[in-house]
Amino acid sequence: MAYVSLSTRDLNVLEKIQDPEYDPARIVQVDMNLPKDPNFKDQAVYEKVAQLEREIILPIQQLELANAKPAAQGATDVEGTIQGYRNCITQLGSLIQDYPDYASARNNRAQAMRRLVGDSMLICGSKKLPQALIRDIDDAERLQMAETALSDLDRAISLLTPTTPQTKVSQNVARTLSNAHTQRAAIYHMTSKLMEDNILAVPQGRREGSWSKLEFEENASRDFAMGGRYGNEIAKALAVSTNPTAKLCGQMVREALKKEYGPAYSA
Repeated sequence: MAYVSLSTRDLNVLEKIQDPEYDPARIVQVDMNLPKDPNFKDQAVYEKVAQLEREIILPIQQLELANAKPAAQGATDVEGTIQGYRNCITQLGSLIQDYPDYASARNNRAQAMRRLVGDSMLICGSKKLPQALIRDIDDAERLQMAETALSDLDRAISLLTPTTPQTKVSQNVARTLSNAHTQRAAIYHMTSKLMEDNILAVPQGRREGSWSKLEFEENASRDFAMGGRYGNEIAKALAVSTNPTAKLCGQMVREALKKEYGPAYSA
């Protein structure tokens, strides 16, 4: 197999294909020595809150592990799992009420809601999709979960996003930002795929209520790209597949590289 040695400039071009807003000067810098959450001045308080969060999440992690075992196939306790997630959401809500600037709890509450109602939470009829645990949900509850999940993700991102591209972040902050951006992207991406054949139903006052299919695609791509910058390689790859402009540019550059390097590039 032939190998092609690419220059730094070539690598930056390829990164630009994957992330249209890529700028080598804005690469996320992770510092392992920074506090895990910049919104907690007292690290002892942070450790206490993080432990409470772990205790809340543990039961649903155990439920998912049990459901994933081969012996559980066909015998999954769906109602028990749904109740477990509802309990988790309630407890995370209490934790967030006590510590409103704790971004990780908001990120996890949004994830629990996505597990219950699926990424089609902005579409009427999401009960038809297999991703959701709740297969028959009324619009009022779906809208309330969509409002809470999206608001949580917005707030988590706002709380942890560094003030400048050069500002270093802790590993925990990078992980939470990666997850929050990727989760919001997944919701936007699913909405863009379904809205042509279904009714868009966005909580009142949300900016997404006026978006077109293209705007959902562009914002999904942007969030996937941000998730990739903070460490999620799957999100980084999805940033291209969800961005029509990036896909077109990517095809053009790939063809140019094939012409430049010949068979070696394809290999």
